[in-house]
Amino acid sequence: STNTIHTRLTPMTDTTTPKSLQQIHTATGRHWVGDGFPVSTVFAYTDLGRDLNPFIMLDYAAPYVFEPTERRRGVGEHPHRGFETVTVVYDGHLEHRDSSGGGGTIGPGDVQWMTAGAGIVHEEMHTDAFARAGGTMRMAQLWVNLPAELKRTPPGYQTILASTIPTAAIAGGALRVIAGEYAGIRGPAKTFTPMNVCDVRLDAGADTALDLPSGWTAALFVMEGQVEMADGRALGAGQLGIFSRDGSRIALRCDGPVQALLLAAEPIDEPMVGYGPFVMNTREEIVEAFRDYEAGRMGRLA
Repeated sequence: STNTIHTRLTPMTDTTTPKSLQQIHTATGRHWVGDGFPVSTVFAYTDLGRDLNPFIMLDYAAPYVFEPTERRRGVGEHPHRGFETVTVVYDGHLEHRDSSGGGGTIGPGDVQWMTAGAGIVHEEMHTDAFARAGGTMRMAQLWVNLPAELKRTPPGYQTILASTIPTAAIAGGALRVIAGEYAGIRGPAKTFTPMNVCDVRLDAGADTALDLPSGWTAALFVMEGQVEMADGRALGAGQLGIFSRDGSRIALRCDGPVQALLLAAEPIDEPMVGYGPFVMNTREEIVEAFRDYEAGRMGRLA
């Protein structure tokens, strides 16, 4: 593919300063978002969001088989303010509509990147065709914080199709670069602050390393398989590894194939107050967000 670059990353014996594994967090339980998304919350702004900022929430919907239906499944009209939502579909098909006029249909490998900013109302539903046929749904949704000076930015929407997401080849696998840059390959997502959001796929027996900027927040969420860190600890499916900001390399090895989501970003070290669908800097701004939504100032779906 013209979108693929081949690079050789040195194995675990390299002396480049590693990012140390600070914490292993296991996603537990499952709850429904609307009637279309059975998710486990991997982390939220109420717990690890302060450590992982600008990444303030991650929900993962593990594979779930839906029976055919004529009924629309999903999550209906609801508001957001102060951050962005990023939805990555691995299986199934979703349809999005929002009050900024944004919208689209995404399927396997596609991503929707919605900027709530000053305020937006949206819905996320299974497509009619997927509902009627039934099938497996698997997806992840990430919330990305905005710095105080950009929380009132105009809302917007990006449909990012799989065909536009380039791949960087690494030793023993590949990275799909959704946002940011890796090994000279730049992802298509437009972001407000520097970050890397990448799908990681490792082949069985991979012994590799991921290079990331020192000083950045870094985390790896394993969706399938198991990876071993340089210190011998392992991350299994449904586990999140949180790494030190210091250091510039995460060494990984695995026996079987692995699929994971890599999150790395320049931190936003500002006060953060979240309540429900709003994430701002002060309690007063949260109260204002509810008032603005109730008054219709975030728009409505047509």
